[in-house]
Amino acid sequence: QVQLVESGGGLVQAGGSLRLSCTASGSVFSISTMNWYRQAPGKQRELVAGISSGGNTNYADSVKGRFTISRDNAKNTVYLQMNSLKPEDTAVYYCKVAVLALGAYWGQGTQVTVSS
Repeated sequence: QVQLVESGGGLVQAGGSLRLSCTASGSVFSISTMNWYRQAPGKQRELVAGISSGGNTNYADSVKGRFTISRDNAKNTVYLQMNSLKPEDTAVYYCKVAVLALGAYWGQGTQVTVSS
């Protein structure tokens, strides 16, 4: 089994920054893609950013230029640096990690609230 622990969420004013972390533990032998999703109240969960094992990244248009995804393979950790936050970024943020031969796993979610 694989466990994911997220941290770094909180309350911040518009224009501020937060850094989310998600660490995988357990039967983690080979992690491929690591992603961040978010879900706002009344909305569907959406992909925010993803990073491959080789470091290739992709972002939702709404966060390009403001958010940066990165990973530390030695620590089995993915990060999401969020700058210039807007009220519309308010959501529960989830990490999703794909582990070769095991499948995909989700974190428990961390709340990000941006006040105007």
